Amino acid sequence: MTDMSYTSLGNSGLVVSRMAFGTMTFTHGSDWIPGVAKVDLQHAQQMVDLALDRGVNFFDTADDYSGGAAEDILGKTLKGKRNGAVVCTKLGFRQSGRMNDAGLSRSHITASVEGSLQRLGTDWIDLLVLHKTDFTTPMEETLRTLQTLIDAGKVHHIGVSNWPAWQLARAIQFQRDNGMQQFVAGQYLYNAVGRDIEVDVLKLGQDMGVGLMSWSPLAGGLLTGKYDPADLEKGEGRLTKGNFLQVSPAQATAALDALNAAAEAHKSSPAQIAQAWILNKRRDHTVIIGASKISQLDSAIDAANISLSEAEMAAIDAAAAPARRYPEWFDDMMTDEQFTKALS
Repeated sequence: MTDMSYTSLGNSGLVVSRMAFGTMTFTHGSDWIPGVAKVDLQHAQQMVDLALDRGVNFFDTADDYSGGAAEDILGKTLKGKRNGAVVCTKLGFRQSGRMNDAGLSRSHITASVEGSLQRLGTDWIDLLVLHKTDFTTPMEETLRTLQTLIDAGKVHHIGVSNWPAWQLARAIQFQRDNGMQQFVAGQYLYNAVGRDIEVDVLKLGQDMGVGLMSWSPLAGGLLTGKYDPADLEKGEGRLTKGNFLQVSPAQATAALDALNAAAEAHKSSPAQIAQAWILNKRRDHTVIIGASKISQLDSAIDAANISLSEAEMAAIDAAAAPARRYPEWFDDMMTDEQFTKALS
């Protein structure tokens, strides 16, 4: 047993475990993303029970995971335990061929939330996340609909996923200007080799109270060490079908070398170090862990309490740092030295 660490979710009073159990693997047998969705109800129950026993109170799902089956299974596994769980679900992707059965319109959000509540077997959603952008619907319509659901008690907190920083900033300012509850969480691709959001999203989140929920913390399995970075097709897993991260072999190799060095020092695995690196970055960071086996889940939860040294963090940071872009590098060049010296 290990003691789980917790954090407040962004600018809110909601306390969540820093490890969130992701349910993308839950299915009743659909062929949605073969090789990923393969955990049935019986095994899902065992995994959820283990997560709760280990102090995980944060569970992530979505209405499009296995056509809603993941929500249904999660709801069943939490029966009688709902008050001890923080449930996050997401919406926005197309659910059928009907024209308006997608996006972030008032009609689709409302219908999606009702469907999620029914499948989850609950009266409220702790965190509702907008799974994608929708540039066909006015943002004001989306935000006012979310506030209506909050006022009705069906949704307690809200967040976004995969939104550009400028859009998130604009939305939060509208929410603040109109006395609405603001977004408090952002689900983004973030790991030791996929770090684009360091340029803007993470800075915005720190300033405006948006906590990170990192998805794909192991870069699709790359950071477990089971792939040859120079020839991903030789591995077993989703990266054999294409490197969606577009990481160079040199960066991947450098990152794995740094992870392996830290893993040896901590008597852990590179996967655990990769997850711990995200948690060590900032207190408001949480990690969504995906697993199809009890052993994978148990191992991932152990990463919650690995404390990395400054040298270990720096080594991992240097391996695959994102390219510095204008105006970031310009701002650094033009920093006023006198102010910096006086205020440091």
